[in-house]
Amino acid sequence: MMRKILVVDDDQKTRNLLKTYLEKNQYEVRLASDGNSFLAEFQRYVDELSLVILDVMLPDTDGFTLCRTVRQRSDVPIVMLTASSDETDRIVGLELGADDYIAKPYSPRELLARIKAIHRRAGNDNPASPRFYHFVGFTLDTVERTVTDSEGAILPLTGLDFQLLKYFVEHPGSVLDRSVLCEETRGRDAGPFDRSLDVQISRLRTRLGDDGKQPAVIKTVRGAGYVFSASVSAGNA
Repeated sequence: MMRKILVVDDDQKTRNLLKTYLEKNQYEVRLASDGNSFLAEFQRYVDELSLVILDVMLPDTDGFTLCRTVRQRSDVPIVMLTASSDETDRIVGLELGADDYIAKPYSPRELLARIKAIHRRAGNDNPASPRFYHFVGFTLDTVERTVTDSEGAILPLTGLDFQLLKYFVEHPGSVLDRSVLCEETRGRDAGPFDRSLDVQISRLRTRLGDDGKQPAVIKTVRGAGYVFSASVSAGNA
């Protein structure tokens, strides 16, 4: 079965180009030209979508508002397209739950590479590895791709957040530098001024109830990276 992608962009030429290119690469593509048509398509196909592509600038709304709406209904991966060179757009998108961003102008090949990387990360669990990781009252399930607290409530994590946390619990006690974490979660290194990983770490700490000023679970090692300090046990039960 082909993966289904929903794209919203107000430029007809861009929409048609993406549809043609992605369909040649074995994706089923649904298109929307504005926020209203996007929400109608999203409502119709929400349980079938493998990824959503949101343009930030739209005639009747903006991609940030749509990103927030999507996250209230689904954990489907979100890629945001921004024409702004301002880092703020990217940070806001990630804070709202986007999984990746790409700046305009971009090549369809680059976008395709990002899409494939997201899908690969979402489905590359090794069946020989432990299914469950337990730490400070939380349980990470690599099959269901969920994290539950001590009362069984599911934490609201994006796919990117889950992947980062999974990498942390697989390497407890190890100092992991920024380039490694970005490569594992985004498939690319972070530039010297890229704050997206910091935003993601902050969001994870909040979800885990980890004090941002004096974190005990995900600690910052100045000049080196981050370390997952909590005790972790792994198994299939």
